Amino acid sequence: MIRVELPHHLRTLAGVGAEVQLYVAAPVTQRAIIDALEARYPMLRGTVREHGTHKRRPLLRFFACERDISLQSPDDPVPEAVAAGSEPFLIIGSVAGG
Repeated sequence: MIRVELPHHLRTLAGVGAEVQLYVAAPVTQRAIIDALEARYPMLRGTVREHGTHKRRPLLRFFACERDISLQSPDDPVPEAVAAGSEPFLIIGSVAGG
């Protein structure tokens, strides 16, 4: 099981706690995790990725094992600790402004 931590606004929209658990078949990638998240919580479609392009929304970041992996290819495998469920995959709302 993959553990995914969501930002507050997505938790509220999905009606879940801070962390959800998802079954993701190998290979575990960012794309596979988000696909599973959107399949289980359809109300999140279009909130993490754009509808047509499936690109990450600009004000969201993905972290795994304390590393920002947002700019990595969505098809790269996530770290083994995330794939094994011992570390969470974090979706974090970034801060913008001036």
